[in-house]
Amino acid sequence: MDGQHKKEKNKYSIIVPTYNERLNIGLIVYLIFKHLKDVDFEIIVVDDGSPDGTQDIVKQLQQVYGEDRILLRPRPRKLGLGTAYIHGMKHASGNFVVIMDADLSHHPKYLPSFIRKQFETGADIVTGTRYVKGGGVHGWNLMRKLTSRGANVLAQTLLWPGVSDLTGSFRLYRKSVLEDIISCCVSKGYVFQMEMIVRASRKGYHIEEVPITFVDRVFGSSKLGGSEIVEYLKGLAYLLVTT
Repeated sequence: MDGQHKKEKNKYSIIVPTYNERLNIGLIVYLIFKHLKDVDFEIIVVDDGSPDGTQDIVKQLQQVYGEDRILLRPRPRKLGLGTAYIHGMKHASGNFVVIMDADLSHHPKYLPSFIRKQFETGADIVTGTRYVKGGGVHGWNLMRKLTSRGANVLAQTLLWPGVSDLTGSFRLYRKSVLEDIISCCVSKGYVFQMEMIVRASRKGYHIEEVPITFVDRVFGSSKLGGSEIVEYLKGLAYLLVTT
């Protein structure tokens, strides 16, 4: 009974950075509410000035679910993923923070597994992984799969972080831990998630993994390209030297 009471006291702030996600944001909000019926949570949408009307959709969702459950905290333009999380955290009232993509590649059905894993293990971070039994990728071509797998194998070999999926961005953090780690990070873009988990590992935080199936975005276009791969290799070299 005490454990159940403790579980109920936790609140989860779900930070969802968006840019041109008008077609996805309504569905992901619906699915979060569907899968977290008995959980105290808020959704913080950090929109970077989307020209497609994403913010208008979020305002309509606020009318349905309430402005206390869906917080729209926009920024004037694209300013980077790391700063989006920092911006979202300023408005987070929960003691745990979930970060996830808005493009449906991170299915909200996994959120109860993240919460359960954290509760059972006392973990500081629970991260979704594509690279253990039960995890996988759907919708990628062979080259994209090889690129992602190769990036992770290379990082595993050089950095030894103790986590199987370094570049994933579907994670649950204890808020105080996220604030500590993010203050140390300097990377942007594709490398940012890797730096977060490597620095968390170096600081000795307790990290657990939950298998997920990553689904390539349904609407819109992927933001990963050749420049991101170059940045990843630069970031890998930086972390090798500095951690």
